[in-house]
Amino acid sequence: MKKADNKKSADDLRPEYDLSKLKSGVRGKYAKRFQKGTNLVLLSPDVARYFPDEQSVNAARRSLVGIARAELRHAN
Repeated sequence: MKKADNKKSADDLRPEYDLSKLKSGVRGKYAKRFQKGTNLVLLSPDVARYFPDEQSVNAARRSLVGIARAELRHAN
């Protein structure tokens, strides 16, 4: 004889969620963007404070790429 499963079903909605507010969601809203792939990089807080936005991070990284390429050219 099997024991009765007293655990709540994983399908149950938690009480803090309002089902009426969840009905307006759009299925697959970010699916195409997800399929393309992402490259998310999290900066440590001590580094992030020097970069106000993603453009400044990308500018700094492009500068580093340029320096690295120049060093490789000089090394060869």
